[in-house]
Amino acid sequence: RRKSRNAHFSAPCFIHRKIMSSALSKELRTRTTCARSLPIRKDDEVGKYKGREGKVTQIYRRKWVIHVDRVRRDKSNGATAATADSVHRTLLAPFGIHPSNIVISSGSCLNALPVLPLRLNRSAILDRKNRKSATSRWSR
Repeated sequence: RRKSRNAHFSAPCFIHRKIMSSALSKELRTRTTCARSLPIRKDDEVGKYKGREGKVTQIYRRKWVIHVDRVRRDKSNGATAATADSVHRTLLAPFGIHPSNIVISSGSCLNALPVLPLRLNRSAILDRKNRKSATSRWSR
């Protein structure tokens, strides 16, 4: 247990990306046929956090959380916890959610964004997974 936890929490950033994956919604799962989850990335539309939906605004790999637009935490006194507010130009701490607790619902999930190597077309990832599952020894 100790060595597993050490490997998990001291993993390099490129492995954090794979660990910080989110499940796909049932609709997206039927379209992709083989993938149940994909690494989360900015501008994905996510849902299922207490019935609320929003867009991923930031991925904080060092703290293992993501920040979702329009998701606020209610405090014990009934007020809303501070989040980044573009109207009043105040930079307050947003509410972090672990990617395993959300579901990718739509958005830029399968679109091509050829800006950075990490922003490659997700259809290439899905094609690779399809090829792997087609040649799998257990899928016959």
